[in-house]
Formats: sequence, C-alpha cells, structure tokens
Amino acid sequence: MQHAGSDDRIWKDILTLKRFKPLKASVSKESFDRRVDDVPATLDQLEKWNAKDQKFAGRFDLDKIGMSGHSFGAITTQALGGQSFGRQGQAFTDTRIKAAIPMSPSLPQTGNDRKTFGGVQIPWMLMTGTNDSPIISPSDPKNRLKVFQQLPAKGHFYQLVLNGAEHNAFSERELTGAKHRNPNHHKSILALSSAFWDSYLKEDKAAQKWLNGSRAKKVLEPKDKWQKK
Repeated sequence: MQHAGSDDRIWKDILTLKRFKPLKASVSKESFDRRVDDVPATLDQLEKWNAKDQKFAGRFDLDKIGMSGHSFGAITTQALGGQSFGRQGQAFTDTRIKAAIPMSPSLPQTGNDRKTFGGVQIPWMLMTGTNDSPIISPSDPKNRLKVFQQLPAKGHFYQLVLNGAEHNAFSERELTGAKHRNPNHHKSILALSSAFWDSYLKEDKAAQKWLNGSRAKKVLEPKDKWQKK
C-alpha cells in the first residue's frame, strides 16, 4: 500500500538537505491514524472485487493475507497485527491478517511492558540490525529487540538481527555516510521472509521445517543473530 501523506511524495521533489523537516513532520499521530484506516479499507475493497461477478471474482485467496512494513510501516504492521494500545487494547487489529513481518520494529512511547505485545496471536518475524537507528528520529537500536522479548513466550515468533545493518538496510535507499551495503543482508532477508510466508500463508511443511531447523542459520553471517520462540 502507498499511504498518502507519508510516502515518497513528501520528500522526492525537495533538495536533500531540506528533506529532514517534512520527513519528521510526517511521523505523526495523524499519519498513524490514516495508515491504520488505510489497511482495513484496502482489505474491504479487495473483498468487494473478489465477490461474484465483480472485477477479480474469486482470484484472491483472502484467507491467507500477510502484512509487512519497514520503519513507520513496521509500526503500522504491529498495530494491525495484534499490538495493544493501553486502554484502547487491540483496537487496530485486523483478524484478516494471518502473519506479519515488521522490519525495524518499534516500542510505543508509553505502555512498554509485556501487555503491549502479549496478546499477539499470529506469527511474526521481526527484522532489525545492530545499527538500526533512523536519522529523522535517532534511537537506541537495542530498544528494537525488546519487541521480540515482549511477545508471548510460546508461539510462532522469529527475530533476525543483522550485524552492522543500519536502518536503510531493509530498503533500496542509500546508506548514510560512506557506508557500503552488505550484499548478504538482502540475501538473508529474502531467504528467511520467503520461508516465513511459505510456512504461514502457503502452509508449506518443507518451508516450515527449514525455518525451524538448523539450515536457516546457514544463510546468515557468523555475527548475525537468529532467534525463535
């Protein structure tokens, strides 16, 4: 999905040195509210198109929907995938989503305890890096690891921590400074995410065996970290 108001239109026609302000302004509660409304609206439209005698009648398998996102997209994915928001509870959870991959996951500013993620019921695969801190909102990369810690003790939960990977390692954007992208990072991301989707959307037993076995770690470098629970 492309979320109007927090997509590339807010920066692509602005000089590089002047992009910081509109980027920071786009990460707002208003943008969050629009994003979490966009998801069910999109799924509702797919259901309409999939109905008999409609545009794509019967072509979508809407019982097998996965959601992923990076950075603000990860926050959106967490919200729709079962995160709790204090007194609001799981107000934004959409049960049509059956599995999720938040890349560069985030803790909320308030309510950072096991109740925040303790009610997640679908499989999640979290992806982050040891240098995963965005320029527009710098944060301690170690805080991203706490999301996995707060997920239920047992379930289909996974976490990939790429050694040396920064925030843009999960996209095609240029890395900051003079840093070079580690080509194995994308290979690892593709291999593990593909196995995850095949396991929980296609119900592929071979993919799930690979994901939960020792072979999954073989796509990683020695200092990368792979966890599951």
